[in-house]
Amino acid sequence: MSDFLIRATTAEDVQWIEMFIIQQWGANLVVAHGDIYYPHMLPGFLAEKDSLPVGLVTYHMDGAACEIVTLDSLQPGMGIGSALVTAVQHAARQANCTKLWLITTNDNLHALGFYQKRGFELARIHRHAITQSRQRKPSIPLLGSNNIPIRDEIELEMPL
Repeated sequence: MSDFLIRATTAEDVQWIEMFIIQQWGANLVVAHGDIYYPHMLPGFLAEKDSLPVGLVTYHMDGAACEIVTLDSLQPGMGIGSALVTAVQHAARQANCTKLWLITTNDNLHALGFYQKRGFELARIHRHAITQSRQRKPSIPLLGSNNIPIRDEIELEMPL
């Protein structure tokens, strides 16, 4: 049994989410596939342990597709990320979405493994997409995990 709770985010969480996204992502905005998202303005789910936040997922629905915009766990290996993804899957199904998808960068080997283990499949590679994203968010570093140059967006998806 997990010792954390998952709940939908509320208006009372907006300020905390914005500060958390700045801390985790370097700004209060996220750029993916040419679009700018403000995660604190999106629906999401919060994982809490002992009434303290330990994880967050935000998402965006567009027609029959639901996109995971951000996913963060402050205590890896406890199942928080998996539980947050499951919460989004449930919300997407309730909204009659037929696809759950997301973007990660080519350097994020951990995320690529995490999502594939949970049923996501590689769908598309957008070569050199990060060059365009840096025009909208200059704080995106040149090097990422394992000193891999951040260049490409990798799209993963799963049918619902």
